[in-house]
Amino acid sequence: MNHVAKKGFTLIELMLAMSFVAALLIAVAMTVIQIAAIYNRGITLKDVNQVGRAISTDIQRTIASGSAFNIAPGAGSRYIVQDWGGRLCLGQYSYIWNYGRNIQTGDSNQLNTYSNSASSIRFIKVLDPNTSYCTDPAAKIDFTNAVELLDTDVQNKHDLAIHSFNITSTSIGSDTAYDAKTGQRIYNVEFLIGTNDQTTLNFDQDTGLASCKAPSEVGSDPQYCSINQFNIAARAGNVVK
Repeated sequence: MNHVAKKGFTLIELMLAMSFVAALLIAVAMTVIQIAAIYNRGITLKDVNQVGRAISTDIQRTIASGSAFNIAPGAGSRYIVQDWGGRLCLGQYSYIWNYGRNIQTGDSNQLNTYSNSASSIRFIKVLDPNTSYCTDPAAKIDFTNAVELLDTDVQNKHDLAIHSFNITSTSIGSDTAYDAKTGQRIYNVEFLIGTNDQTTLNFDQDTGLASCKAPSEVGSDPQYCSINQFNIAARAGNVVK
């Protein structure tokens, strides 16, 4: 009578197979995590760049539709510099903003605020044909005439804010930015825009500029931290005298 030998896995073979499957699952999980991180990083960069380009285009169009304006400090200036933000009044519309680090403090005495809403101001465009918001820098803003230009999707971590803003034009001494014949003037606008989670940012006290923490720094978040600087040139005044 012949006996057929039964074949099966030894304990060692079973352990090796399980180790291989476990290593494969870990590799797949790590790959998925890396893909998700890259995706989240890409979405954050896209949002910052998209909003920055939209604001750049809006400012260029508004400046181009009006006459040249004064940005020198003092009476009659259309550009008000504040420690917590600023105001730029261009004739028909004005832009008013608060810097991200000041928004986080919640101190209404150190912020531009609405007169008829508790919503926070980040970077708004408001109807202001008399440039009254620059004539009276302490004036509160009418919510019904304002449009917020920054994404405030805190739930998805895309809490965006302006971190710095500056507008310049060549001085009168060697004024290559001004055309006496047409009355046109070129303005250079620079602003820094990005996410506003303060724990992930570094601030330069001398320049007031913000940057994302390096991956090696405590509190860094490469997936959801993004800062980008935009530089634009805009020409005001288009009537030939």
